[in-house]
Amino acid sequence: MSADRFLLGGVPVDRVTAAEALDRIEALVAAGRGGAVFTPNVDHVVLASRDPELARAYGAVDLSLADGMPVVWASRLLGTPLPEKVSGSDLVLPLAERAAQRGWRTYLLGGAPGVAEEAARRLQARFPGLVLAGTDAPRVTLEADAEGDHALARLAAARPQLVLVALGAPKQEVWIHRHRAALGPAVAVGVGAALDFVAGRVRRAPLWVSQAGLEWLWRLGREPRRLWRRYLVQDPAFAAILWRELRDRRRAPARPTRP
Repeated sequence: MSADRFLLGGVPVDRVTAAEALDRIEALVAAGRGGAVFTPNVDHVVLASRDPELARAYGAVDLSLADGMPVVWASRLLGTPLPEKVSGSDLVLPLAERAAQRGWRTYLLGGAPGVAEEAARRLQARFPGLVLAGTDAPRVTLEADAEGDHALARLAAARPQLVLVALGAPKQEVWIHRHRAALGPAVAVGVGAALDFVAGRVRRAPLWVSQAGLEWLWRLGREPRRLWRRYLVQDPAFAAILWRELRDRRRAPARPTRP
């Protein structure tokens, strides 16, 4: 494992700033070999501890960026501090700007009907040089289905270099991992609800709320019926995962010092 990467409950997280993350993504695009970029948060860590396929997807990720202050705080407790939070929502606008500057063919996938199209219009209005290879909002499942196959075929035919995938976790990470070969040279970035924010369909938490680590509470207050189980039932298991990590690190034998 790279020296600038650490494991949190089996999920790798790269210790990079937002600027460094953009440069790393640009290097992946320039290499032309494809790639996967994920943004793990507390929910991802808990899900990966229970879902072997999500854990495998994270095991093969090219770049993994901390989405949420709780992950940053956990890194400090573990003695491997992250320089800052770099969520998918923080990344979309600067990434679109970089794509416009470099002429990358960009594809938006996911969201409710109309979201990707509206997000594309707004991004092109803000960054006129942005080259849109296409948008799509298929009903993607993780089971074998014709609609998902057709969506993948449309994406491949568009020949994008950068794909923003907004299918939600763990679907988007597993989908990217399963279809890396079909995605070909494109770099796929899981961005969760970011296209909803860009399209103006969902209001994002104020900056001070995000920096205080309370974005989950903001989202719960706005979408309680959809999110209550995730935040109130599932995610508290993160505390146990973090405690085990702390315990295991304390028990690990100290590395011998060189004479």
